[in-house]
Amino acid sequence: MPPKKSSRPNGGRAMLNVFDGTRQLYSDKPQILVTVRDGNQEEVHREFHKESSILFTGLPIFNSFGDNYTFLAFADGYKQSGFFPVHLAANVDASVDLLFIPAEAEFNFANATWKALDKTRPELKNLLSQGAASDATAAGRYAEIMEDQQGAILACLLNITTAMQQINLAQGTPLQYLKQVIWDRDPGQSQFVMAQDRFFAWADVELVRQLNLAVQQPHPQFTLAPFDLHPGATRSYKQISFGEANVQLTFHMHEKTKIGGVNCAIVEPDIDYFKDIGAHVILEVLVNAFGSVTDPRAVYVLRWIAGRRAGIPEFDPLYTIQKA
Repeated sequence: MPPKKSSRPNGGRAMLNVFDGTRQLYSDKPQILVTVRDGNQEEVHREFHKESSILFTGLPIFNSFGDNYTFLAFADGYKQSGFFPVHLAANVDASVDLLFIPAEAEFNFANATWKALDKTRPELKNLLSQGAASDATAAGRYAEIMEDQQGAILACLLNITTAMQQINLAQGTPLQYLKQVIWDRDPGQSQFVMAQDRFFAWADVELVRQLNLAVQQPHPQFTLAPFDLHPGATRSYKQISFGEANVQLTFHMHEKTKIGGVNCAIVEPDIDYFKDIGAHVILEVLVNAFGSVTDPRAVYVLRWIAGRRAGIPEFDPLYTIQKA
């Protein structure tokens, strides 16, 4: 009796592209170990590859949750990267772009120097200049955070402001409502302290109305979020556009002032790793690779991958990550 033919259709296709911390296709010598698992958590591929772009064909299609694939990439001397879910379907070519960075890495701020901001991000430079007595003062405090914690605080600031600039509200972007960054870095002096995972700024209170409108849209890009872990906060809004690296804007409405005649309150922007931690296999990858939920390098990787998946303009926080 001939063997029974499987009723499971085959033919899933996916192009995997692996980039490095400079956001260029990976070209280092260590080969890339690629692991592919289907939605049933069955390993369908695990091999080393010399190429940074790899076309997979004939991946099993189940017409069920089994079609939600996981792609992982690793190379010796680099942190592992991955993405889930990549939904495969017959006669559809999926594209998967991953980015991984050196295990021993440093930030390259060549395009983010104070002088370079005149051309690369003038709107941001104008914001960062507010409240300074002179351009020299503004340049000095900017230089300080470029050195603080090996650049982690500046990387955080650039990550978040870049992401905020990519969000379109009914009127403008969240970044356009910021009036003045709070530069405190001493926890003993203020609760509104710059860190490697958040910063604080005075924002036009109109931003709250704009976010309320965003929450009420038929396909909202923000939702109301818990704010209990933010001391003194009164409300919070979380972006839900991506599976990973969404902006959260938390307000301290009891803190008020006027800047240029505009009513302002303190906003605390940060970026969470995951919209729904339980739904993402990549959580395991991140915990193992970075060991911290406050690492701006992890945000850099996740936000770049999320943007590529969503087909929006590339996430470019002005810096890159290179081997130390």
